[in-house]
Amino acid sequence: MTDPTILSRLAKTIETRKLADANSSYVAKLFHGGQDKILKKIAEESAETLMASKDGDANQVIYETADLWFHCLVLLSYHGLTPDDVLRELERREGVSGIEEKASRTTG
Repeated sequence: MTDPTILSRLAKTIETRKLADANSSYVAKLFHGGQDKILKKIAEESAETLMASKDGDANQVIYETADLWFHCLVLLSYHGLTPDDVLRELERREGVSGIEEKASRTTG
């Protein structure tokens, strides 16, 4: 089994690199471009994940999902959040019907 702490370790690496020189760090370059740059990368990686799935290429689905998750971790960091915040939400939802969970959300 893969080490489940990889998301936390990667998040820590992102934190250390986001203030680096944008010429020497991809993460810093994303942060320097602001939220729009990060969101564009997530949209791009989402589309690539969808296309890999549509093509039925399991290895490419894995590769593109890794890219997508990485960029989502960058977005979490941009908002001062961590993977643990998302994992706590998933844990909260565990065992709850998706239909019930969605119905419980407020739309204000």
